[in-house]
Amino acid sequence: MQGTVTAVSSNGEYSFTKPNRDSINLLAGLGVEGDVHAGVTVKHRSRVAQDPTQPNLRQVHLIHEELFEEVGTTGFRVAAGELGENITTRGIDLLGLPVGTLLRIGDEAVVEVTGLRNPCVQIDNFQGGLLKQVVGRDEDGNLVRKAGIMSVVKAGGVVRPGDIVKAELPDGPHRALDRV
Repeated sequence: MQGTVTAVSSNGEYSFTKPNRDSINLLAGLGVEGDVHAGVTVKHRSRVAQDPTQPNLRQVHLIHEELFEEVGTTGFRVAAGELGENITTRGIDLLGLPVGTLLRIGDEAVVEVTGLRNPCVQIDNFQGGLLKQVVGRDEDGNLVRKAGIMSVVKAGGVVRPGDIVKAELPDGPHRALDRV
């Protein structure tokens, strides 16, 4: 299973959106160099308030570009980096990957998938009503989160648009993604 990086984004300041870059540098055990969410322990404000010693399972946020097209059919316009992701992909089913999947990105970088992004009200602050488009229910009434996946950096390296993303599934049995 593989796809392509279509955009990379980072921001050194707390902001919902992240500007696109020519490249980002992933640092093993930390995240995106210079990004406000990089670090060994949690950086998201709500999680820091709960327990600042928690491990940072959200070092790198990946989102599938196909989501932008999906929400576009309901009138929303979203571009790479605008939902706060670091890596935007195309052609790989990020949401269908199990916990522990290794994503080999470009020549060197490797991230391990930890779980789903848990979208919050900031998405509605960005565009009113968008939260309902990225969080819904399936036919059985189960909550479905579509705003990307979170990961930790296992091997550092530079990531650029155009890089190939290859998924390496963990040994089974596989554990479905849940929010982190």
